[in-house]
Amino acid sequence: MFVRLSGEPVLQKPLSRFNFGAALLLGLAPLMALHAQPSPKVARASRVSGSAPRIDGRLDPAEWDKAVVFSDFVQQRPLEGTEPTEKTEVWVLYDDQSLYIGARMHRKNPADISRTVTRRDGFGNAERLVVTLDPQMDRRTGVGFGVSVAGVRSDWRHTQDDEMRGRESQFDPVWNAAAASDSTGWTAEMRIPFSQLRFPPNEEQRWGFQVDRWMPDKNEDIQWIMIPPRETGYISRFGTLEGISGVRSMRPVELVPYIAGDATRRANAVTNNPLNHPYEGRLGMDAKFGVGASLTLDATVNPDFGQVEADPAEVNLSAFETFFDERRPFFVEGSEMIRGPGAGYFYSRRIGAAPHAGASGDFVDIPRSSTILGAAKLTGRLPSRLSVGGLLAVTAAENARTHSIDSSITRTIAVEPRTAYAVLRLQQEVGSQASTLGAALTATRRSFDNDPTLQNLLTREAYYAGLDWRLRFQQGRYALSGFVAGSHVAGDTGAIRRLQTGSVRFLQRPDLTHFTFNPLRTSLSGYSAQFRADKDAGRRILWGAEVKLESPGFEINDLGRLQSTDDIEYNADIQIRETIPGRYFQNWRLGFDTRGAYNYDGMHQENNWSQNTSLTFRNFWNFNLRTSFELPTINDALTRGGPYMGRPREFRQEIRLNGPFGARTGWRVNGGYGTDEFGAWRRNVGGQLTLRPAPRWSLSMEPNFQRGTDPRQYVTTVVGGTRTYGSRYIFAWIDRTTISTRLRANYAFSPNLTLEGYAEPFLASGEYSRFGELEAPRSKQLREYGTSGTQVSVDTAGTRTIVDGSQSFTLSNRDFHVRSFRSNLVMRWEWTPGSTLFLVWQQNRRATEALGNTVRFNELWQTTRAAGDNFLSLKVSYWLPVTLGGTPRRLGGNDANAAKGQ
Repeated sequence: MFVRLSGEPVLQKPLSRFNFGAALLLGLAPLMALHAQPSPKVARASRVSGSAPRIDGRLDPAEWDKAVVFSDFVQQRPLEGTEPTEKTEVWVLYDDQSLYIGARMHRKNPADISRTVTRRDGFGNAERLVVTLDPQMDRRTGVGFGVSVAGVRSDWRHTQDDEMRGRESQFDPVWNAAAASDSTGWTAEMRIPFSQLRFPPNEEQRWGFQVDRWMPDKNEDIQWIMIPPRETGYISRFGTLEGISGVRSMRPVELVPYIAGDATRRANAVTNNPLNHPYEGRLGMDAKFGVGASLTLDATVNPDFGQVEADPAEVNLSAFETFFDERRPFFVEGSEMIRGPGAGYFYSRRIGAAPHAGASGDFVDIPRSSTILGAAKLTGRLPSRLSVGGLLAVTAAENARTHSIDSSITRTIAVEPRTAYAVLRLQQEVGSQASTLGAALTATRRSFDNDPTLQNLLTREAYYAGLDWRLRFQQGRYALSGFVAGSHVAGDTGAIRRLQTGSVRFLQRPDLTHFTFNPLRTSLSGYSAQFRADKDAGRRILWGAEVKLESPGFEINDLGRLQSTDDIEYNADIQIRETIPGRYFQNWRLGFDTRGAYNYDGMHQENNWSQNTSLTFRNFWNFNLRTSFELPTINDALTRGGPYMGRPREFRQEIRLNGPFGARTGWRVNGGYGTDEFGAWRRNVGGQLTLRPAPRWSLSMEPNFQRGTDPRQYVTTVVGGTRTYGSRYIFAWIDRTTISTRLRANYAFSPNLTLEGYAEPFLASGEYSRFGELEAPRSKQLREYGTSGTQVSVDTAGTRTIVDGSQSFTLSNRDFHVRSFRSNLVMRWEWTPGSTLFLVWQQNRRATEALGNTVRFNELWQTTRAAGDNFLSLKVSYWLPVTLGGTPRRLGGNDANAAKGQ
């Protein structure tokens, strides 16, 4: 059964369903009122009398004896609700400027303590203490501060009432901590300036408060407020920190100017290249402002991201774009407040991406990315429980330079227009169950300066608007969620034509009946909607079900991420689990799910059924087995703008076994197998090994091997033939092999001075054979060339000539043999609190041949000899705090020494 929506723009149907559902939910208010209360436990902070504690990790009795100690911790894992195996004591102090945390972590055998040293935010497997604060006392958002036994600091922001979901590790406030070991275990001290926190201007402060200690050698997690793993909610369950009075958030202005320089050495540099400029320098600044007691404004001018790790190598033979994770610090921090559920309307890597247009010439100099002239974002949560996330960014117009040897003329060619981006995300928490209603708006606007090439390539303007909701029942045990959204893009006919015929929608399909391809369009509009129900908590059973629609005209790729439209997708799952340790397992889970999709023509395009088994043994090894069946369907994208084509029945199985999370030596092995009804097969084997031969060293290797065949790899479309609307949709068998190994070597001179190395040798090969064309629309069979009256000849270059009656055409050699090597070596030194020096060396090597020879493992080391480019970059930033309405205080003296590490 399927839902068929005729025509394009019937937005009122999803909205009317939502209104009916919302009215129904109002009648369930009594059920929504059943929820757990925050913990009644209270910790008390004591005001410092005299000088502030010296942050050296040693807990001087003269400084801490007047504080109130608490030690009533409870084990969360592995034995929920039991007494911890080790005692933990915590004290809290404060003065006008800072909050101080002191803690003693007892150990019966201190030699068992894992003491790995890493860079900031990289705890590794070290034992650690984490303090999480909810200064707004909104029972939803908070900030976490952690310190390991090695003195490594870590910090993050919680944007949701969940321990891991909505957690932003890029949050980097300026604070300090230290740790020290002795014969009874270890001790720690933290100093958290009030200037780094947002809280209301009340005389008496009451904050949500939680303390967590993790002992990796025992896989033991103990908490002051024990939060059952099987239940939802995190910050809403915290205890309370009282006793703080007469303090205020000082609304700091933090300026971080930087200076950077690059040196580039090209592999194929020519001495007479007039466009070669190997050295560059630049200046820029980041800034952070407190806006009231609840909001933070971050701004950047000409930002630099030279220290960011390169994306992994790939060979993409599909029609669809690959989306990589965002790693740039400015866009990662606060992103959870800007991104919302469902439609993927904000993909920050669109901002500052590589230019869309190209250039050609004897010598070409084209920017690797668009210059971000400036960007600003506003994030935070108001006392009214309204969360705010907004972003504005402007990128520069970019030009490529080309030089002709014959004419000695250098030309400038526009390859990217000046572009402005805007995002606004609002989310209002309502009711006692922390349900939410949200809205999101995005806009993209380009200035082409009458350049016809760019006008034909890119849209002039793009807009998105959406409403979303998450209605929670019984403290989040049940939830109803979803969104409705619309989009509109406008531009030149060439730009809109590209959107219609591109891989996201393929509206030129000859057998498409519900939407008309119009090459003269100057705009495109569409909608999307999602409706979902979940049971997220409970002892044994969890489940979820969802329906999602994306109309053919829906388009968000100017600032979002979208692979396909014209979809009515569905999925449902049920999970059966046990979280209480038993005789053989610490926990286990059995999952069953189905997912599929129709298009607006009613064609069943996906029909998948899967089963997943996860077992965690008593020694904390984890075993996972996933089995999937893909039933035959009809697909509208395989022919890339051609008619519908059948998909075969498929079977896949994946298996994984990994060691304990907290072990000093981490490992994982995984493998997979797949086959389909045509006899194609796929195999993959992989793993990971992490070694810590000494506390300051961390070495890891992640090898991966994939080998398989695909009997329906798209090749090209050739005009001619009578079987499929006057064109031949040509496919081939491909034998593909991919071998890669990700290598990491990190050394920590101290928590604030680290050297991190990353390298990825990568090999890929593909050999095409058994070429043929689609036999008929909606068929999954090919008319293989060399049979059925056709003839094939292959020349020495691998070019195939096909003769079919009176028609003939050629197919170029598609075989490939790729060797790639990418590496980063980054020295990071936080030379004074908030100020950092980066020294970065990057390599990007690649060699490609039109050969189908299967790659071999011994070629991995040959990748380092492939031609490539080398980049050396130095960046120095300096933190300048300016406090409005108070006296600024930098961390200095003993504080600064502690922040630099032991």
